[in-house]
Amino acid sequence: MTKVINTKIQGFNLRFATEEDVPLILRFIKELADYEKLLHEVHATEEILMNSLFIRKGAEVIIGEYEGEPVGFALFFHNFSTFTGKPGLYLEDLYVRPEMRGRGLGKTLLSFLAHLAVKRDCGRFEWWCIDWNEPSIEFYKSLGAIPMDEWTVYRVCDEALTNLAKEF
Repeated sequence: MTKVINTKIQGFNLRFATEEDVPLILRFIKELADYEKLLHEVHATEEILMNSLFIRKGAEVIIGEYEGEPVGFALFFHNFSTFTGKPGLYLEDLYVRPEMRGRGLGKTLLSFLAHLAVKRDCGRFEWWCIDWNEPSIEFYKSLGAIPMDEWTVYRVCDEALTNLAKEF
């Protein structure tokens, strides 16, 4: 039995995802990717998610439920800061279904993750936000989040990743 985490919002509860949630997690990932106009980049399958989340335990997922219905999720994992000497909590994705936005559910998910980061003695709680998503950027700033404008994200994937690995 998964423990239900009560929130300050009437009818909205959180819980850690279980293996039975893999189809739901994939559906949320696809809904988020569609919103971000990146659906063509989703290669995740239920099998990949099952292996990555529940066998390898590479990340964790919180499911948000409103009146018993899943309405959002947050997928996160630990990274590490050499400067703080502590692990950090990195939010990979946060998604609330469009019809449920504006009710404080996203803020509650972020607040819970901040609580979890403090409880786990993390030095930081971080995430990325796509540049054109002004509503989210303003929302994050209102929470005290600071954009790291002086840093550039680099990514190696697909054939470039394979080629770099061959250099070893």
